[in-house]
Amino acid sequence: MDAAAAAKRRRAGSLLPEVTSKRGRSSQNRAKPDNESLHTSSEWDESAQVASKREIALFRNSLKQNVCVRMLQEGNHRSFSELFYLLQAERDRRAAAEPSSALSSELRPLLEEQREKLETVRLHMCEAEQAERTGSWPAMCEHRLFLGQFFSAPEDQLLSLHFFHSCADREQGRSSRPATEARACMAELYLQQGELEEARQQAELCIRQAEDGGWLDLSGRPLRLRARQTLWRIYDQLAVAPMDAANYSEALELLHKGYSMATESDDKQIEGEAAHRLGLAYQRTGDHNTAKKFFNTYMQICVTMNDAGGIGKAYKAMAKSMESEGNMEETIRCLEELVHITRINGLLHNLADACLLLGNIYCTTSHYIRALEFFIQGYEVSCETGDVSLQQKAQVLVARARAQSLLGTYGADVVSASPGALRRLLVWKNTRETLGAQSRLHRAES
Repeated sequence: MDAAAAAKRRRAGSLLPEVTSKRGRSSQNRAKPDNESLHTSSEWDESAQVASKREIALFRNSLKQNVCVRMLQEGNHRSFSELFYLLQAERDRRAAAEPSSALSSELRPLLEEQREKLETVRLHMCEAEQAERTGSWPAMCEHRLFLGQFFSAPEDQLLSLHFFHSCADREQGRSSRPATEARACMAELYLQQGELEEARQQAELCIRQAEDGGWLDLSGRPLRLRARQTLWRIYDQLAVAPMDAANYSEALELLHKGYSMATESDDKQIEGEAAHRLGLAYQRTGDHNTAKKFFNTYMQICVTMNDAGGIGKAYKAMAKSMESEGNMEETIRCLEELVHITRINGLLHNLADACLLLGNIYCTTSHYIRALEFFIQGYEVSCETGDVSLQQKAQVLVARARAQSLLGTYGADVVSASPGALRRLLVWKNTRETLGAQSRLHRAES
């Protein structure tokens, strides 16, 4: 029986695992994956700490180099060449500038040092190049127009002009809407710089292209009207030099061209200003009848627009022509209207000026008491404005009018020689002597 039990245990033992030995192997097997996991985690941490070549380059290289490399990697070789030229040209201008000029100032960074601007240039130049490759000329011009408008700061005007020209002067796309708007922008920019002939050329080209295409700018304004408004200002500036040189025929020709542009601009304010400028030019030549016609046109436009300042300017100009013609009654009427308009609209500087002008007219006609009244009004208003130079001018005019009024009375008494006149002369003489003695005493004490 014992033998049978032992045999039974041997048969069962072959089916049961060895507890001790199996446990050891199981522990070893469990430890091995843990070691592998630790080894893998260590490798991952090490790889995470090692930067790629691109990341190292971004860190070590300059902003300019990184941007240029990216453009080349993306295959935009023409954009790279253009940008490199612009950056080098800016460096050359900085090197050639006078030490005291704003261009050489160390406070003003170069384009290659300004991340936002440089990235904007890269993006839109590359987009423009891609559009050019596919023949999408309007899209190409849109990107270049954007860059021209993006560089709106005064120190970036050369960059702005570069992108405007690259938008408008290309053979393909030069008649597109963005190219036409670029010409309008260039006309305004050249006008700011005083390059009047270049501004005139760009504005005229813009008008021709806008008439053909009926384009609107990004704000929804017709480009043909915008260019006409700019061209009026250009003609107005061009007329300054011949007018100063007394070359009136040339100046009037330019001003008439400007007036024509203004009337076609659908802007009544500009049309009124152009009429006023033309009237002043005719006034300067001595043709007061024609001048008054343009002043009347200006006044009517200002009345329509409820422009009190413009109405006052029209009355002032009209009064000057009336005075030149010797029509003092109409001159006084115009100036009195000017005083009334400026007073009710609270235009203090204009009111003070109008009072002084009217006082001068009354002095011219020997109405010194009336002149004194307006000079005093002008002085009081000038005190409200705080304009010291205007106050001093008014003080001189008040003193002059007061002296002239006294001299008029004194002269009449001298001519009269009546007992009453003689008594007034003696009183006046004694008063002047007393005042003179007091003044001398005051100066001696001081």
